[in-house]
Amino acid sequence: MLRALAVSCVLASGIASAQVQELENPGSIRAVQKRAFTMVHELDISVGVLPLDAFYVGLYAQVGYTAHFSDTVAWTIGRFAYTYAARTGLRERLERDFGVLPTAFEEVQYFFGSDLIWTPFHGKLAVGNAFVVHGEMFLILGATLFRFTNTFRPGINVGGGGRVVLTDNVSVRLDITNNVVVPVGGGATSFGNVLTTTLSLAVNFGAP
Repeated sequence: MLRALAVSCVLASGIASAQVQELENPGSIRAVQKRAFTMVHELDISVGVLPLDAFYVGLYAQVGYTAHFSDTVAWTIGRFAYTYAARTGLRERLERDFGVLPTAFEEVQYFFGSDLIWTPFHGKLAVGNAFVVHGEMFLILGATLFRFTNTFRPGINVGGGGRVVLTDNVSVRLDITNNVVVPVGGGATSFGNVLTTTLSLAVNFGAP
């Protein structure tokens, strides 16, 4: 009888000690929440810049449509951009002082393409203890067809971007991609790079 009582006291003491340790050190707690917004059909109205060329800076307007299959996978089925070339001072000096013809410079006139988008990161940020901003970060892999001054050239683009959600149906999106352009047509002999930086106003419709 005394032995059974002693065993019971030891067990009770062990349980109490474990409960105290659990309260003092609760361990890891996962608090994963569902996204506060759902993207389904996305229409983008965008402006952007092509900053890499030494002889001009390309300014463009773009429209695009993206279908979202889940919270992480989407497909930009189509996007089209028309470019205005703002000549740099270097190009103006070459044309003025050395008589270089304007046709000697290759410019992107317009381009269109399609992309796959993977969105592994989503979160929210408290701003000044006043409101919460929801957003996400994504990776991009796609293809682009560029119309240069003298020819069309295809390119493979890789990049990423982020989105800040304003309402259930409106968000602001920033994409930065590098297009590796294949040297076909127009006398091209080497691969080129076209960097695109795009700021979009995205309208989401069709969400529950």
